[in-house]
Amino acid sequence: MDLSFSFIKSISNIYDEMIENGFSLVYLGEFNHEITRMFTNMTESSMERNSEERSVQRKVFHVMVETLQNMNKHSDELSKSSQTGSGLFIIGKKNDTYYVITSNKVAAEHRVILEENLIKVNNATKEELKEMYKKQMKEGMLTEKGGAGLGLIDIARKTEEKLNFQFIPFDDDYYFFILKVEVSTKKIYQ
Repeated sequence: MDLSFSFIKSISNIYDEMIENGFSLVYLGEFNHEITRMFTNMTESSMERNSEERSVQRKVFHVMVETLQNMNKHSDELSKSSQTGSGLFIIGKKNDTYYVITSNKVAAEHRVILEENLIKVNNATKEELKEMYKKQMKEGMLTEKGGAGLGLIDIARKTEEKLNFQFIPFDDDYYFFILKVEVSTKKIYQ
């Protein structure tokens, strides 16, 4: 690879964007249990070094694990070598808010159900989320990929924030699904 001016400029722009947006970890690739464990350990160490409250650490840790498990189990783009989910993972902190962003391909046929579930979770009150969680625990059926539909509900319950999401058409068969979850340290400290 040649270190041309345009390549160096691209790297510099990426670096500037990461700093400006508070990105502390960006990863593109497959998601398996070892990678999940590595990311959570790195983030936990970073938050401890920054003397972050344990309650904040637990929430961020929980969101990371849930979103990474969703990437591993539900991505419609699988690694050819290991058949695990593949996509993009970003964690950062800006001002008083940690955020976890994941992005992966979703098959067009899965988009509608996923979007309906996200809208349902975002429109639910705190009590409705609690009831949805209980009902899913009792009646939830495992999908062919091993999920029970609890992840999004649980993330919304723990963060008390709306789940920010977007579906961007990729081609005729896939959408690029972006999920951003925020954990406000202000809410936790109050």
